[in-house]
Amino acid sequence: MKNLYKILTAAILSTTLSACEPEIEMVSLGIDEEYAIERMRILHLHPEFLGEAYRWSIIDSLGNDSVISTERDLYFARKEPGIYNLRLNIIDDTDPVEHYIKVVVWSEQVAYSKYITNVYEYRPAPGQFVNELPKYKEGDTEESMLKKVLECISDKNDVLISLGGYGGYVTFGFDHAVVNVPGEMDFKILGNSFYAEANPNPNAPESGGSAEPGIVMVSIDRNGNGKPDDEWYELAGSEYYKPTTTHNYSVTYYRTPADHVATPIKQTPITDSTYIQWIANNGTTGYIEKNSYHRQDYFPKWIEADEMTFTGTLLPSNGIDESGTGSYYVLYAYDWGYADNHPNEVEDKSCFNIDWAVDQNGNHVHLDAVDFIRVFTGVNQACGWLGETSTEICRAEDLHIDNSYLPNP
Repeated sequence: MKNLYKILTAAILSTTLSACEPEIEMVSLGIDEEYAIERMRILHLHPEFLGEAYRWSIIDSLGNDSVISTERDLYFARKEPGIYNLRLNIIDDTDPVEHYIKVVVWSEQVAYSKYITNVYEYRPAPGQFVNELPKYKEGDTEESMLKKVLECISDKNDVLISLGGYGGYVTFGFDHAVVNVPGEMDFKILGNSFYAEANPNPNAPESGGSAEPGIVMVSIDRNGNGKPDDEWYELAGSEYYKPTTTHNYSVTYYRTPADHVATPIKQTPITDSTYIQWIANNGTTGYIEKNSYHRQDYFPKWIEADEMTFTGTLLPSNGIDESGTGSYYVLYAYDWGYADNHPNEVEDKSCFNIDWAVDQNGNHVHLDAVDFIRVFTGVNQACGWLGETSTEICRAEDLHIDNSYLPNP
């Protein structure tokens, strides 16, 4: 009876107070019932309520639904204009929530470009084409070098930039998000790879020549600051899960001291075999050699630090001295999934699918769209007089741009 008395008393007090005070507003879920966005833009939906699990579904015109995410936050984007009906279920034994959201996706007012419009980062590793592709001039800063890189690879300018040795990278984007369209390739990247016209090995694969594979990564602007500083996802190419591929590889390059004494190799183009030292986290070490074909400084001159560290996936070396004398090296292409790996005219080998994305543990992740793309040199090898292997790119294209969605003038 004592507990019942307490319950009745609390109920009476609650009724009395509610009659005297304004009604207390319920805590908002943090998600509206309707949104409107342009196509190829990412809508970030973040529920304020905590739950044991989350399920986002999209409902078709027949009322059928399919799960599109089980993460707390949803990053939603679509290529096609239209009305999309979503349902959020916050799964919780105590306070389950079901919430419906209508997203109206409309066409952009100004036509999107299919080509690169922004370069956010350019940090090449040391290499024989660094400070040349693009050309460094005294007084250039990181900002001015970014402008030069943009002039090279934006639109259809098709001017090569070099990423230097292993790990060197460039980060770029478009004037919209690149949407992940199911069952289709989403973007392509062009380089300067080619197949050899002649090969001393008659039994060699036809895909041998100059393949300098670059690993491709993608990211979403989750924090909304317009900078590529969120989590990155690697597009797992044909070599990703093979035992010959090394993950979590790291290498540090050291600027050559001013008092360094060159060690040339006689009767070869190598003018300094101990030019720029590198040390990797697996205990290996070596040098970026200098050759007579490229006499400029190989360490990025606009970088103030005297050392540079790069971390990521390391692909197995793909260069073979097919002559046996050091005169004819062939760099063999990997099957798929890498930039500057096959000639540009081999269309399907230069294209990339966002569905290949994996997290740092190699687990597949689904991304509706991405804001940023990064390419970095994926091998750490030197091929005699050819020098170090370095990825070069000259253009990237979104494969889903369709101006038929634009409103009539």
